[in-house]
Amino acid sequence: MTVPRRSVAARVVARLGGPVVRVGLVAVALFWMLPVLGLLVASLRPEANNVRSGWWTVVTAPAQLTLANYAGLLADRTVMGSLWNTVLIAVPSTVLVVVVGAFAAYALAWIEFPGRDVVTIGVVALLVVPVQVALVPVAKLLGGIGLYGSIPGLVAFHVAFGMPFAVFLLRNSFVGIPRDLLEAARLDGGRELRIFWRLVLPISRPAVAALATFQFLWVWNDLLVALVFADEASAPITVALRSQLRQFGSNVDVLASGAFLSMIVPLVVFFAFQRAFVQGVLAGSTK
Repeated sequence: MTVPRRSVAARVVARLGGPVVRVGLVAVALFWMLPVLGLLVASLRPEANNVRSGWWTVVTAPAQLTLANYAGLLADRTVMGSLWNTVLIAVPSTVLVVVVGAFAAYALAWIEFPGRDVVTIGVVALLVVPVQVALVPVAKLLGGIGLYGSIPGLVAFHVAFGMPFAVFLLRNSFVGIPRDLLEAARLDGGRELRIFWRLVLPISRPAVAALATFQFLWVWNDLLVALVFADEASAPITVALRSQLRQFGSNVDVLASGAFLSMIVPLVVFFAFQRAFVQGVLAGSTK
């Protein structure tokens, strides 16, 4: 009996799954996590220790670790207010992009209307527009309608620039659903909204989770847009940490603890949706 030859992709996957490659990947991951470990240790050391020696000296002197930096940070109303502002910016921006983008992607994937292909091409073309190009025009527009320097203005900007990628990603996921499945649902009397909510979204859950993770992390870690559109009352955590750097150039204890505090939420979000995130990113890459 002839043994079927494995494909090139299967042979590559088999080779990459060897113990040597796994050990190498673990070593790369540990090396990649080294700055995060240094940031964590620096956030737990007093300012005098950070100035006098490197964070690795904690191995020989673990008694220098303390939670005083975090206690002082949590007592700082400016930093905590900016952290709450970040939540108020990131959560609505993510929810609106996912909801509106999903409706638009479904329409472009499965609803026939004149000019659908033109709209799809236009959405894809918007992906190449740099954020920097729109900062000044959008700032003037938001100033004209009274949203400049406010949280709704920041949310509007993030939603507008997150929408093309959302539509592009979700449409590619939706078109992979068999047409016969949707036609059968329509023959059973299902309306488009019901089909979208009960059939399309559950099937495309990994893609939706990947989009939500992408959008949330991008908005949470944003600094450029916040510097342009936020005032002191609506500034997110990234701007607050930058102001600390401007005022206290060597204030490592505050910067390290603030940076690590701002990392906790994105890390929780990523690890919570890690499986769905990977499935959504790889959707359609294999048969």
